[in-house]
Amino acid sequence: MKKQIINIAPFQTAKVFAVLYFLMSLPLIAMMAVMFSFSHSPGPSMVMLIVFPFFYLIFGFIFTVIGAWAYNLAASWVGGIEYTSTTIEES
Repeated sequence: MKKQIINIAPFQTAKVFAVLYFLMSLPLIAMMAVMFSFSHSPGPSMVMLIVFPFFYLIFGFIFTVIGAWAYNLAASWVGGIEYTSTTIEES
């Protein structure tokens, strides 16, 4: 059965993606902190490493809202993304 996504809720989608961006940035920040601790050259301060995940959260939210709005606009012109789905019967 073919289905079409014709609308994406911008703010709900942005909330989910903002949290995902935040969580995905934590291991990256941890790796950066370890790398900079072994480096002799001056790297970013610890404050910057703490603030960085929050930048991901804020900008992830903003750009996801813009992306969802742009998708909704494009979908209204040419139709949404089509996909095929099926029902799987559980045994």
